[in-house]
Amino acid sequence: MVYRSLAIIFVLTVLVGCKQKKQNAPNVMVSGKTEHYQEPYRPQYHFSPKEKWMNDPNGMVYYKGVYHLFYQFYPEDIVWGPMHWGHAVSEDLLHWEHKPIALYPDEHGLIFSGSAVVDENNSSGFGTEENPPLVAIYTYHLMEGEKAGRKDFQTQGIAYSLDNGDTWTKYAGNPVIGNEGIKDFRDPKVMWHKESEKWILTLVAGDHARFYSSENLKEWTLLSGFGKDKGAHGGVWECPDLIPMTVEGTDEEKWVLLISINPGAPNGGSGTQYFVGDFDGNTFTTDQTETKWIDLGTDNYAGVTYNNAPETNPIFIGWMSNWTYARDTPTEKWRSAMTMPRKLMLNKTEGDYQLFNYPIDGVDKIISEKEGIDVGIAANATETMSFKNLNQSEIRFTTSSRDFQLKLSNSAKDELVLTIMGEDKTFILDRSRSGKVDFQEDFGKGVQQMPLPLLPEGEYEVRMLVDWSSIEIFINGGQYVMTSQIFPNGNYTDLTIKNLSGDKLQCNDFQVNEIKSVWE
Repeated sequence: MVYRSLAIIFVLTVLVGCKQKKQNAPNVMVSGKTEHYQEPYRPQYHFSPKEKWMNDPNGMVYYKGVYHLFYQFYPEDIVWGPMHWGHAVSEDLLHWEHKPIALYPDEHGLIFSGSAVVDENNSSGFGTEENPPLVAIYTYHLMEGEKAGRKDFQTQGIAYSLDNGDTWTKYAGNPVIGNEGIKDFRDPKVMWHKESEKWILTLVAGDHARFYSSENLKEWTLLSGFGKDKGAHGGVWECPDLIPMTVEGTDEEKWVLLISINPGAPNGGSGTQYFVGDFDGNTFTTDQTETKWIDLGTDNYAGVTYNNAPETNPIFIGWMSNWTYARDTPTEKWRSAMTMPRKLMLNKTEGDYQLFNYPIDGVDKIISEKEGIDVGIAANATETMSFKNLNQSEIRFTTSSRDFQLKLSNSAKDELVLTIMGEDKTFILDRSRSGKVDFQEDFGKGVQQMPLPLLPEGEYEVRMLVDWSSIEIFINGGQYVMTSQIFPNGNYTDLTIKNLSGDKLQCNDFQVNEIKSVWE
């Protein structure tokens, strides 16, 4: 039996609408009045390229009211190929304008991942005091060198823009950092270090990170290394990011180092770990012994933060895919999307530093929020609610229960199953029957687990953002996060809540809200 008042029943009826008699096919997941961005599985509120292949976010920088998102891009096919920097801009990190390709391969190689900064004092000399340049720092990958068996085929180059990123000029003195013979030597992330009044560049060198300094972005000095004996080493280190942060609610300052790794993530393939420690302008140190992950799902990789952003908390975006199956996902015109932009928060829980990540506040502007209701479900009981379309929605509520299951399903018998197991302190996502899963064997295995060792007692929030081909789950304000791609054979229309405990399950302020398309 489900404990609900007649008023609650009425609100639920208004909220869920009538269940469709016939399940929509993916290509009719219609949300807007135009055919633009209406292809099967096309994300409606996540960034995806207009067409062709995309992977890592690059050069994320804010300048003159504009958020720039560059990204690894192959303009000829929907599989990985010779890398360029694609480019898009936004004023709110949600609605994006596609721009022309920013950086093309040249005689030094393909254009791999990197970052961009605002050189406000014109330390590089590329601009003027009145018009300081944007400077991009990226990895050159010389394919001919790799094919020849050399190990020095990755170097670092720079380019600059004097028109807020519309056009770019490569530095005549490239490369600015050569390679002494390290096979994987890439992904520079640059920041301004106020205390030393120098630029600090972090890159990865196979199994560890390296830190360099410069006064002009053109000449770099090696400072130190980190990580050969720290963290996960199941694969190559990639896409570092060194970030100063203040512990929430305190004046304590720490440094966070993000490191992506492929393979070697806890649920297989690609993932991003983090370290909390200190940086003195020369060396990064940490007392951390446990390997920590920013997202326990399979589909958040290579993420970094914005330079020069106006927000107090760092803003993070990741590539919403996994190298295990990235080339095989069932899309035709384009491939890959980015995560929702997230704010990072450093918290201290039971003496342990934890990096929370949670959707930026601006996301609320595209959510048609309905009045929440309180839903109670009896011990070991099940409740199913029907909707027109759950594949463009936010599902959120608060609860103190630790034993329940949520299932998103449709008439095609697709099921995405989410379970919290209180005794095991574990969250489980099972996409093995979620829709199309047979395009790659690892994707079809589908079961992902996330330990919840520090989830506090009492009430906590569960928030889920569901798009046409993804789900992002945030537990307790981003303390625990899981991101996963899904490819259902039609819109999910049923939401089933199953109480797995012998006590009443109480879900307060329960909402299922429509999220507007940002591409209409």
